[in-house]
This record gives sequence, structure tokens and C-alpha cells, in this order.
Amino acid sequence: MRVRPEAPIGMFDSGVGGLTVLHATLVRLPHEDVAYLGDTGRFPYGPRSRDELIAYARELTGILVERGAKVVVVACNSATAAALPTLQRESPVPVLGVVTPEARAAVQATRNRRVGVLATEATVASGRYVEAIHDLDAGVEVVQVACPGLAEAIQGGEPYSERTLELAQAACAPLREAGVDTVVLGCTHYPLIRHMLQRELGAEVQTIAAAEELAEEIAATLARKGWQRDPEHRGAYTFLATGDVEAFRAEGTRFLQLPIGAVEHVDVTG
Repeated sequence: MRVRPEAPIGMFDSGVGGLTVLHATLVRLPHEDVAYLGDTGRFPYGPRSRDELIAYARELTGILVERGAKVVVVACNSATAAALPTLQRESPVPVLGVVTPEARAAVQATRNRRVGVLATEATVASGRYVEAIHDLDAGVEVVQVACPGLAEAIQGGEPYSERTLELAQAACAPLREAGVDTVVLGCTHYPLIRHMLQRELGAEVQTIAAAEELAEEIAATLARKGWQRDPEHRGAYTFLATGDVEAFRAEGTRFLQLPIGAVEHVDVTG
């Protein structure tokens, strides 16, 4: 497959959480065009099975590749954990995910070699963070906590509600008890309540999110392939959603912290 440098970066997430990754990418690579696909029609991904997530990720990757993406970014931890190796084997373009950059940053940051992971049920069940961290340092203790309902509470329009706070407190308590000094925010929705989580974890605990690390990996991949756009070009960002486009625009603007114009609806199976 011939790749054109002027082709867009393709990016997908279960909903709007991946817009935190898009924001970091737009800052790091302002000359690149990005097409973002939010699978809001099938959100949330956390309770989904591995087979479902692989099927969804294949379909979304295919949509972005058909639209000319030169690289596909899985800006969703659940989909990355379940499907990234499959996508990388099958896709005609490079596919990047959030787990490895976060694992690398956590191993570099920890001082006492105790790392916590806050993530969806699907991500925790996959064991991918434990594998990725132990590939880098087998001596690091990894404490995973599944956070059912937290991504839904954040995306649901009231990220700073009492319900969200209760979920955050319940998720952080086991990590405090375990004495971790570094915590991976293993869902791209969680950075929106980073200050809330930080208060529950304690000021001495370092939190790691995917956005900046993944943006650097995208930049490095494009540079290695020679696929960068002209640095004088002002990049454009476009949006697609599998669910209600007006809801995506309203929720997405809060996550992206930039204007969201037209949102194209795309149909998917199931």
C-alpha cells in the first residue's frame, strides 16, 4: 500500500475519551491532519468481551484505512489491550496503541517499583498492562483496579458529580493501601478527572496518562517512515461518530477544549 505524506492520521476510541489523545497530537503535530472516529453508538467498551472488542477495532480500523489514513491510533485502552496485536498483523498501515507508551512512562517514573493501574474491566482482565510493564522491568509490582462505571460517569455529562467522586474514591483506596507511587490512568476518559483522582491518591503519587507519550510515538513513527507533512501546513481535524452526532459535539468539545464543527455519522455493524 502506497502511503502519501499528506494523508491524515486516523484515530479511534469508544467515545470521546480519546480526544485527550487527539488534543496532545494536535499540539505535538500541528501540521498533520487527523480524522477522529468515536464509536459512541457502542460505548462503553469496558464491559465488552475480548472478541467483541477485536471485532469493533477491526471495523473501525478498516473505516479509517479506507479513508486514506497513513497510520491508525487506537486511542482507547480497552481496544488496545484486546486487539492491538491483531490489528498490527492485519492492517496495511502502522497501528499504535496506548498501553506500551504508558507502561514505559510508568516504569521510568516509579521510585519504589510499585505501580498502580486504574482501568476498565476489559483492560484489567486482559492483563496487558502487567505484561507490558514486566517486559520492561519484571521486578515492578503492578496493582490493577477495575473501575466499572467510571468512564460512563465521566462521559455522561457530569464528570464532577458526587457519583463520579464516589467511584474515584473506591478505585483509589486499594492503590493507597498498596503503597504505589505511580498510577497509570488506563482509560483515556480518566485524565478529565485527573485532579479528582490525584486528590484521592495523594500529592506524592505520580499519575501517568497516554496522551503526551502516544503523541510522541506518533511523531517518531511518521519521522521514521518519512511520512511527515510539510511543517508549514496547518493541520485540520475532522470527526466521525457512530452514535448521535450532536451528543458527540457537546461531549467532545469538553474533552478536546477546541471547537468541534461538523461531525459525520458512520454506520457500523451491531
